[in-house]
Amino acid sequence: MIILFYLNMKRFIQGQDRTQSTLLPELLDEYIAEDNPVRVIDIFVDQLALSALGFEGVNPAQTGRPSYHPAAMLKLYIYGYLNRIQSSRRLEAEANRNVELMWLIARLNPDFKTIARFRNENGPAIRKVCSQFVELCRRLNLFADSMVAIDGSKFKAVNSSDNNYTQAKIKSRMQAVEKNIQQYLDDLEAADISSPKQSTPHQARLTERIAMFQAQMKVLETIEAKVQSTPDKQLSQTDPDARSMQHRGGGMVGYNVQAAVDTQHHLIVAHEVTTAGHDRAQLSNMGKQAKDALQKEMLTVVADKGYYKGEEATSFIELIT
Repeated sequence: MIILFYLNMKRFIQGQDRTQSTLLPELLDEYIAEDNPVRVIDIFVDQLALSALGFEGVNPAQTGRPSYHPAAMLKLYIYGYLNRIQSSRRLEAEANRNVELMWLIARLNPDFKTIARFRNENGPAIRKVCSQFVELCRRLNLFADSMVAIDGSKFKAVNSSDNNYTQAKIKSRMQAVEKNIQQYLDDLEAADISSPKQSTPHQARLTERIAMFQAQMKVLETIEAKVQSTPDKQLSQTDPDARSMQHRGGGMVGYNVQAAVDTQHHLIVAHEVTTAGHDRAQLSNMGKQAKDALQKEMLTVVADKGYYKGEEATSFIELIT
C-alpha cells in the first residue's frame, strides 16, 4: 500500500523540498522585471513636482520625528489603486510581504493610520496627480480620436441604511413608533381594568416600554428637524456626505462616481464623485471635463439610457460642437 501511494504521488506535479538550499537573487531589483508596471509608477512619481501640486510634508521640519516622504506614500497609494487595494490596513500588510511594494517604496513599512492620514490630508493634490497622468497620456497619443464613454458607479459608504434619514423614512418610523405607543397604551388600559387596585409586574413592563418609545419619538423629532434643515432633505449620521441611492434593484447609502473613459486604451480621462442618486444630470458636466482634459474642439461621447434627459442632451450638444 505504501508503494502504491508513492507511485500515485509521482503522478502529480512535485514541489520543491523546503529544506533544499537555493541561490536567490542578491538584489531586490532582480525580482522586478523590466516591464513591471511598478517601474512606471516609480518613474512617474519621481518626475512630479510634489510641492507645487500641494502635497504636505515635502520640506521636512528641522525638529521632531522624521516622517515618510510624500513620494513614497503616493507610490503606495497608486499601487493600491492599480491593484484594487483600497483598505489602508491591507496596504500596510502588503508593504510587509509584497516584493513589488518592497521594491517600490524601498522596504518602508508605514502603518495604516499613516496611510489613511496621507490620503485624507492630500485629496486635492492627489486629484492634480490624476490630471498630470491624463496630460502625460495625451502627449503620448494614448487616447482615441476624440471619443469617450461616460458611465457612473455606485460606491457604498461607511454609513448603514439605518443611520440615513429622509423625509419619507422619518415619517414611516414615527408612524411605527406612534403605533407601538398606542398598542402599549391599550394593553396598559386593559391591565388597569383587570387589576385596578394594585400594580402588577406586567403593568410595570408596559409602562417602561411606553417610556422607551416616547424617548425614541423625541430622538426622531430632533432628527426630523435636522433633515428639514438640509438642502436635499436628507441626513447621514455616520458619513455626512453620503446619500441614499438605488443600486442594482435595491437601496444603498453611498456615492455616485462618474467617469469618462477613453474607448481605445480604456484610460480614465475625467472623474468626479457626486451624491446624486442617478446619472441624468451628469452628461454635460462629464462631457465638459472630458473635452477640457483631451483639449479637443469636437468630442464624440457614448453613454447608456440612464443619462437621457432633454435639457442635458441639449446642453451637451451645444458644449461639444
